[in-house]
Amino acid sequence: MPFSDYKTALVTGASGGMGRGIAQRLAQKGLTVHAFARSAEKLEALAAEHDNIVPHAIDVTDLDAVTAALAPLEIDVLVNCAGVSRPGSLLQSEAFDIDEQIDVNLRACLHLARLLLPGMMERDNGHILNITSMAAHYEFGGHIAYHATKAAMHTVSRQLRVDAFGRRVRVTEISPGRVETDIFAHVEKISPEEAKAKYFEGFEMPQVSDIADAVEYAIGTPKYVNIGMIELLPILQVPGGLRTGKRVGDEVILTGNK
Repeated sequence: MPFSDYKTALVTGASGGMGRGIAQRLAQKGLTVHAFARSAEKLEALAAEHDNIVPHAIDVTDLDAVTAALAPLEIDVLVNCAGVSRPGSLLQSEAFDIDEQIDVNLRACLHLARLLLPGMMERDNGHILNITSMAAHYEFGGHIAYHATKAAMHTVSRQLRVDAFGRRVRVTEISPGRVETDIFAHVEKISPEEAKAKYFEGFEMPQVSDIADAVEYAIGTPKYVNIGMIELLPILQVPGGLRTGKRVGDEVILTGNK
């Protein structure tokens, strides 16, 4: 199992949600996990639970800080999990909404791969996992910059396999649908209780542990296997559907599924 071939991992967005769950799982599998996130307090709490988690209170968009932190490290597994989303279509978007999502969801991931891939290539050993979203592949209302950045990371994941060709560096994209995390509370600026009632109660919803399972599976396959992409959705969630609009005066009436 390739876990025995890896010693270290870097997980971004490790202070909560999927990033935290992934960091914990990799630590349980025996890797030394360097946990990147902005919240020093949450990272310290995470590190207190695991002797082999090293906290780094770093904003992934701060390239100088990221570069300095990585300089002394040899990382075998990179998990790009940090991400932000802003509600609303382009008609409601501010400049900051677009720039922040590009910086966190795309630019930071590219720089982390740029900084770490050469070492993996030299050692002929490594794995990059990008946590994207069903928004990378399917359109739904609003969140245009989020869709664009996640779709870009889908392409980055494919291209990294091309760039790493000839060396034993694996690249995996994990594309979740709705997962029970605190992201909806952050996006809509509501309490966790309100988000839970609106988005999770009564639904059969994947948990953070299910995403960690997918990461573990992709890493744990034989070294001659590369899991290119895992799409992981709730059983009662489907992408796509058909909507047709009928104009009645100044009103458009939508029919069909969202």
